Amino acid sequence: QVQLVESGGGLVQAGGSLRLSCAASGRTFSIYAMAWFRQVPGKEREFVARVGWNNGVTYYVDSVKGRFTISRDNAKNTVYLQMNSLKPEDTAVYYCATSPRPSSRLDQYDYWGQGTQVTVSS
Repeated sequence: QVQLVESGGGLVQAGGSLRLSCAASGRTFSIYAMAWFRQVPGKEREFVARVGWNNGVTYYVDSVKGRFTISRDNAKNTVYLQMNSLKPEDTAVYYCATSPRPSSRLDQYDYWGQGTQVTVSS
């Protein structure tokens, strides 16, 4: 199993920045990709960004391109999501997750963190 612990959420004004962290432990050798998803009440959880654990290749949903950056520190088993130029529509609970495959599909991710709230005020 893989355990994931997120941190870094909070309240920020529009245009501001936050950095989320997700520390992984356990069977980290099984990880191919780590990703961030987000969810607002009444909506499906949506993909935000992913990074290849070994190759560092990144993918983003169009709505965050140019504003968010995903990165990983393999020595610390940690993935980060730097969020700049935040907008009220970025408000959501953000979850990190791991997959043994190179995918952005929700159903390909088998381990999840507890989620961290990000609130962007206008």
